[in-house]
Amino acid sequence: MPMEYLYCGKMKLTRYTDYALRALIYLAANNGGLASIRQIADAHGISQNHLMKIVQDLGSAGFVKTVRGRHGGLQLARPAADITIGQVVRHTEDDGGMVDCGTCRIAEGCGLPAVFAEAREAFLTVLDRCRLSDVARTPDAFRHLFAV
Repeated sequence: MPMEYLYCGKMKLTRYTDYALRALIYLAANNGGLASIRQIADAHGISQNHLMKIVQDLGSAGFVKTVRGRHGGLQLARPAADITIGQVVRHTEDDGGMVDCGTCRIAEGCGLPAVFAEAREAFLTVLDRCRLSDVARTPDAFRHLFAV
């Protein structure tokens, strides 16, 4: 089954990471209020079932917390300023190489994997400088778009 990817320039992220970031941005724009998976899925036009798995994973990783009960829902587990995009991407993306060298005939003497590993680290270093609060910096616009 082919993976779906989000293209950021020439780097590509999985759809899983894309949806995780969308959910976190929604929650950041909600200013500590509670939101349901359905609300987030509807706001982004994505599958509620797929998002449920992602949100559970984000909860296990300490990005999201759930409040149970009739008026429960989801919210960020910590302030948006304390969550970096790099942390989220590191959690949601496979840390494998950018290329599969397993069947390559020149793998033994090739230096390309080291170059790609260095490029990936540089990419993540930039994302480590960006906080969730930076990308959700216009919550008024999001409130209008998401009806939060």
